[in-house]
Amino acid sequence: MTTVSPTPAPARASAEEIRAEFAPLFSRIRAGAVERERSRELPFLVVEELKQTGFTALRVPLEFGGRGVGLSEFAALLVDLAAADSNVAHLLRGHIAFLERLLLRPPGNHRDQWLRRIGAGALIGNAASERNELTEITTRLEERGGRWTVTGTKYYTTGSIYADWISLSAVRGETRHSVLVDASHHGVRVADDWDGFGQQLTASGGLTLTDVPVDPQDIRAFEPEDPQAGFGVGLFQVILLLVAAGVAQSAVQDAMDYVRPRRRTFAHRGELAPREEDVVQTVVGEVAAKAHAARLIVLGQVAALDAYARKAADGAREGTQDEVASLAEESAQLAREVFQAQLVVLELVQRATTEIFEVGGASATSTSRSLDRHWRNARTIASHNPAKYRARAVGEYLLTGEFALWGGKGPAGAPAVQEGQDAQEAPEGQAGPAGNAGRGDADHGRHL
Repeated sequence: MTTVSPTPAPARASAEEIRAEFAPLFSRIRAGAVERERSRELPFLVVEELKQTGFTALRVPLEFGGRGVGLSEFAALLVDLAAADSNVAHLLRGHIAFLERLLLRPPGNHRDQWLRRIGAGALIGNAASERNELTEITTRLEERGGRWTVTGTKYYTTGSIYADWISLSAVRGETRHSVLVDASHHGVRVADDWDGFGQQLTASGGLTLTDVPVDPQDIRAFEPEDPQAGFGVGLFQVILLLVAAGVAQSAVQDAMDYVRPRRRTFAHRGELAPREEDVVQTVVGEVAAKAHAARLIVLGQVAALDAYARKAADGAREGTQDEVASLAEESAQLAREVFQAQLVVLELVQRATTEIFEVGGASATSTSRSLDRHWRNARTIASHNPAKYRARAVGEYLLTGEFALWGGKGPAGAPAVQEGQDAQEAPEGQAGPAGNAGRGDADHGRHL
């Protein structure tokens, strides 16, 4: 009788090997970044290459077609991608958050089906926020004869123009839901009408939905007592901070590329090439330090999220009631820590992207060099979740023990905003009744 040895499972590559694998792709992405922005060329081809090379499925477990890369390792790669083109890294935000929440769920047919789809290259977009008064959500989830559909208008739909599937918020009666729709359906129309001065190619513009079908399995009602809510808040903000860290990293590289070949210098110090001039060297050193610190801080926060996710995934399978309560408090603590990191990282990045202009004279402002894009992108990222709100939330907790995860209280003690308070985007599946739906991170997917 012949003995057949089992096929060994594919070995996981090391973090260094994976970083080296994607470095050439990131270099090509960086080479075209300025021209894409100048000509407003949406990076469809770049996104497709990221899908084809498996970048968008790196976190998917091996058995579902991915690479099983850890969250911390993936986050470091995302900073590198953001340094190549911050638009491209940012437009993946909803996809990343969708996948991370999916991975926290216990094994099951629905979870496994979506992991296989993503493992095969499917990209998830998002659409939650609307341009209505206060935080009202008017997109309707309807059921007629067993057929479920959504109809409505969204805005700040980061990544959806590139997506295969779109997660979005809708209301049925007084209950808010998150749903998933096929982006290729004829009733889905995504517009490139985002007019922000930064992150211009994320296509964070409008979306209209007309009688778009929804699989009943892809409908999930808002869970007001979700113990993982803090993890979700922290995750969505950390993705932005990773992108911001990449912006600073790119600014340093551009400053070096500007200075090294330069011969012209200031009139009162003409005896040295700029790269040898002490003031220029000091500026580059200071900017590099800020970029380095921003990267270390945010990757440290990712490590904490990673540790929580591993524990929470185990708890979802076999956790006791006390363990679930402990995870909920740990989740809220994660959000508070991320808020504090946000206050520091965004300031470091904005200062770095301003100070790079000190390495040269007026020529540093040349539109052909596009050094201003770093500040514009950093400022736009920072505007998603105003840091003052985060500072207040942290201070309130430290002084009173109260922590408003949703951003604070409005009249009569009602939550004024929901998870991920964001000047642009609203949280996916993170609000209560229709009239009080959240206006925060549109990418904040808690659908699965």
